[in-house]
Amino acid sequence: MKPNDVLYKNPSIPIDIRVNDLLSRMTLKEKIMQINQYTLGTNNIENNKGVEVKQIPAEIGSLIYFPTDPELRNRMQRHAMNDSRLGIPILFGYDCIHGFRTIFPIPLAQACSWNVPLFEKGCRVAAQECRMSGVDWTFSPMIDVSRDPRWGRVAESFGEDPYANATFGSAAVRGYQGRNMSDSLSIAACLKHYVGYGASEAGRDYVYTEISRQSLWDTYLPPFEKCVQAGAATLMSSFNNISGIPSSANHYTLTEVLRKKWGFRGLMVSDWGAVEQLVHQNMARDLKEAGQLALNAGVDMDMMSHAYDTYLETLVDEGKISTSTLDEAVRRTLRVKFQLGLFEHPYTPVSKAEDRFLRPQSVAAARQMAAESMVLLKNEHQVLPLKQGLKILVTGPVADATHDLLGCWWGHGEDGDIEKLNESIQKEFGSQAEVRYIKGCDFDGTDERQFKQVEKLSRWADIVITCVGEKGSWSGENNSHADIALPTIQRHLIQCVKASAKQLVLVLANGRPMIITDEVAMADAVIEMWQPGLYGGSAVAGILSGRINPSGRLAMTFPYSQGQIPIYYGRRHSARPHQGFYKDQTSEPLYPFGYGLSYTTFAYGEPKTASHEVKAGDKFDVIIPITNTGQRDGLETVFWYVSDPYGKITRPAQELKHFEKKLIKKGETVDFVFHVNVNRDFGYVDSEGKRFVEPGDIMIFVGDKKLKFTIK
Repeated sequence: MKPNDVLYKNPSIPIDIRVNDLLSRMTLKEKIMQINQYTLGTNNIENNKGVEVKQIPAEIGSLIYFPTDPELRNRMQRHAMNDSRLGIPILFGYDCIHGFRTIFPIPLAQACSWNVPLFEKGCRVAAQECRMSGVDWTFSPMIDVSRDPRWGRVAESFGEDPYANATFGSAAVRGYQGRNMSDSLSIAACLKHYVGYGASEAGRDYVYTEISRQSLWDTYLPPFEKCVQAGAATLMSSFNNISGIPSSANHYTLTEVLRKKWGFRGLMVSDWGAVEQLVHQNMARDLKEAGQLALNAGVDMDMMSHAYDTYLETLVDEGKISTSTLDEAVRRTLRVKFQLGLFEHPYTPVSKAEDRFLRPQSVAAARQMAAESMVLLKNEHQVLPLKQGLKILVTGPVADATHDLLGCWWGHGEDGDIEKLNESIQKEFGSQAEVRYIKGCDFDGTDERQFKQVEKLSRWADIVITCVGEKGSWSGENNSHADIALPTIQRHLIQCVKASAKQLVLVLANGRPMIITDEVAMADAVIEMWQPGLYGGSAVAGILSGRINPSGRLAMTFPYSQGQIPIYYGRRHSARPHQGFYKDQTSEPLYPFGYGLSYTTFAYGEPKTASHEVKAGDKFDVIIPITNTGQRDGLETVFWYVSDPYGKITRPAQELKHFEKKLIKKGETVDFVFHVNVNRDFGYVDSEGKRFVEPGDIMIFVGDKKLKFTIK
């Protein structure tokens, strides 16, 4: 029999027919193995270390692949294709979060760029490097709405706003999956963590989340719904317990919402060990029951819990899992493999590292993103950009750092490719300034022996650039911190510099908003560089010199103090707007969502629209002219907010509904347009996800302008 005589091997036949044909030929054991995921290779993610599988069955469905070249993958794939009865290819996944080898800034930083096309391009770079290295599937994007900076995984998010997470998440899906996942440069995306993981109580990882149905629908589900509509191939169930029902056993979210309401047909994989953790969450009495609960709820693939491979056969025999439920999970797994073209092209062509990684266009995109994601938080008396001929001191533990600039989930980035800040600053200014460097102190510890020399050099300098922040390992998974202030020794270094320096510029490298109120007060200028990946050094240097006009705007609020947490812009109105404030300090944040300075200025003109009376179903445009009134070209991000003064369900005081970033040359006026869809942008959802539009007044805010509309 020729291969094409077997339906599932015939590429000219529709995928669903091929899937059903293959499924009909599979034994119970073969089906079960398809919905298990093991690991292959050396794991460089500390929190995911487990016993590496030495004898991997040829029938395994998926493997997390840790090497950087396809040779081991191809050997394993050959085992699956040749040594299994049906020759079903393996799906190889990996946590490619903000780059595979060309490392971009952390996702939270990229959100601060507000440059969605550039972000999508970065995901396309990651897809190309992954696929050419043997990875078919990335566990990204993370679209958890995150409002507590104590939670380390805010570094992986796009911040506190549902619309921002939905928009960047959809761009990631397009970037990773391309127009066709079966091409040689695309991979499957995975939306995580479904759902509400970012609401972890007190910012502690893996813990309980109390989320009402209303909050679930108006805050945490919208990014997932939009990204499912964008065509995401897979989702990942989360660790958290949602109001008493853990995510990985939650039939309402996994099946009633995702499958029935949204019509999602793709693959749902558990997070690492999330099925087993149903036991720790007191939902399941043992691993066997955990597997039963997870699969029946809608978790198709078990990542490293060994519940499915150990117990599913028994559970099917006992009638606790139906064959139709098992078949549907296998069907979803196989469908992704067919969509990726793995049956036609199971092997990855072997290529040289220089042909796969750090391509010129990839490097250019990473450099641009590093520059656009940095946020100028303070610039008193226009200290920046620096003038020529200055004596500059560079100090602080971040100034000579390499690996820590990559941040968490750093993929396969190599320290030797990372631009150091002190070297980049020296290169940027060259003979135009005299630049000296002293480390001053480490990230933490108590060694202050260099402080006297720091004081001496600070007196010598016209300006001191003090580079402080977090180690890359201090944020990310399992990195919850009760104290998110700078370590004591770094605060002492800033105080030491302040006592002697004429002017002080702070450069911050961190994976989360930090408590920096006192440090900001001491500084003349502050640049939030985040953890910028490979090319942060030249971006910071360019901002300092003025070669780059900063354009980043915060995607997450910076608290004034830890006692304010959680603090975010999209809060509902208080019962007493004139009371309820803190008695011992301000109730306002240090820096709000959307904040960021530029070296130029922009003036917002009067918004224009055809009519201020609208009805459900209408679509119309609102246009605002914006003029660059400064002396430099600059990128401006325009945020459009909606506010509903009253309604049958109270809404946040303001809701972001659209944003756009454009270059405006000095003296130029550019129109920005909000294409309003009344149902989408003026409507709201109830606790069952039903969207409604109420008659009455509604406001649009843009910059310092506002428009009032009446919905008839």
